[in-house]
Amino acid sequence: MASSSTLTISPRKLRYDLYSYSYKEDSNTPLVINVLASLIERSMARTQRIVKNCSNALSKVISTNIFDCREIPDMTIESYLERIFRYTRAGPSVYVVAYVYIDRFCQNNPGFRINARNVHRLLITTIMVASKYVEDM
Repeated sequence: MASSSTLTISPRKLRYDLYSYSYKEDSNTPLVINVLASLIERSMARTQRIVKNCSNALSKVISTNIFDCREIPDMTIESYLERIFRYTRAGPSVYVVAYVYIDRFCQNNPGFRINARNVHRLLITTIMVASKYVEDM
């Protein structure tokens, strides 16, 4: 029987490491922002595949929502999130809660699809609401 290791990692240190670790060595951006950008980009890619595969049937169903912008912003999702982090200094938990809000919104509204026309507005709105919830508690 192997003996248990005496090495223990405190939850506080583990939490600090996860939030302070950045994807790029020279960046002060927490890893959670890169993960959120990746998850959103996957969702957008899935939407594009659905639209591409079902373009004839879906083209009649998909219409422009009031939440969509007229022109697609040229800023990537990751750079947009990094910019929000740089100017707001919201904690990493805000971004996790914002993703939970996005996920719940998409589950409760099956007709809504995240795309390039609405992702920036969706992110800033959910981050603002999540910040209000997390930071004001």
